[in-house]
Amino acid sequence: MVVNLMGNDTMHVFLSEWKTQKVALSELSSPEYLEDFNHGLSMLEALQAPQVVQLVGFCLEDHTLVTEHHPHGSLLNLDSALSQQQHHHRDTWQTRFRLAIDYVSILHYLHNSPAGQRVMCDSNSLEKILSQFLLTTDFHIVVNDLDALPLVDPSSSSLVKCGHRELSGDFVAPEQLWPFRNEGKPFSDELMPGYDEKTDIWKIPDVTWFLMGRVPGGDVVHFHLFQIHEECKKEDPKLRPSALDVVNVYTAVYNSMVRETAGFRDML
Repeated sequence: MVVNLMGNDTMHVFLSEWKTQKVALSELSSPEYLEDFNHGLSMLEALQAPQVVQLVGFCLEDHTLVTEHHPHGSLLNLDSALSQQQHHHRDTWQTRFRLAIDYVSILHYLHNSPAGQRVMCDSNSLEKILSQFLLTTDFHIVVNDLDALPLVDPSSSSLVKCGHRELSGDFVAPEQLWPFRNEGKPFSDELMPGYDEKTDIWKIPDVTWFLMGRVPGGDVVHFHLFQIHEECKKEDPKLRPSALDVVNVYTAVYNSMVRETAGFRDML
C-alpha cells in the first residue's frame, strides 16, 4: 500500500509499509534537487539520535529514502491534532511547553552535533520552520527535513549563507538581511556577509509563541520567558544566548511551574 503524503519542493513523500510497519517513503521530486537530497541523506545518517527522525533505509540509485512514519505529520498540524477528541486532554500548557523544550533542545543538538555546528537554513518563515519538524504520537518533536544544514566552523571563522537570494521580512534575523538595502544598492550574493547559528536563536520566541497556543497558563509561561526571549531578539548576534542557555531557562521555568501547580493542588 502506498498513499501520497505531504512532501516539499525537494521530495515526494508516500505512506508505505515495511515488515508490517508504516513508514514514509521519500523520493526525489526533480533532478535539480539532487544536491539537496544527497545532503539531507548524509545529515540523516550522521545525526541519527532521539531528536532526529529514524532513518530506516535508502537507495541511492532510485534517489529514495525510508524513514519512520509519524501520523500527526508536521508541527503545522499541532493545533488540529490537539483538537481531536482523543487528544484534547493533552492540550495543556505542560504539553505545549514540553514541545518548546524539545524544539530548543533540537537546536542545541544541531549546533553541537557529531557533524559539526549546523544551522537550520530552511527557516525563513514560521511555516517553513514548523514544516521541518514532525509531531510524534506521544506529543514530542523530531526534526525531519535536514537538506539545508550548512556548517559553521568557528575555528576557521567559516560562516554560512542561507541560499543565494536576498532575504526579507521581520522573521529572519537582522544579519540575514542585505545590509545595504536602505542605500538602494542592489543585492549581491558575493558581497552579502555570512552569519552563524545565532540566526536560529533569533527565531525561538516566535516558534515558542506558536507552540504555546492559547491554553490556560500559557500567559504565565510567556511572562517567565520574557527576559530570555528579549535576549534572543538582541540585534547583535553575539549578545544572544546559546541554545543550551535557552534550554536551561525553559527547563527551570517548566519545573518551577509544575511544582507550583502541584503545591496549589495540595492546598485544595
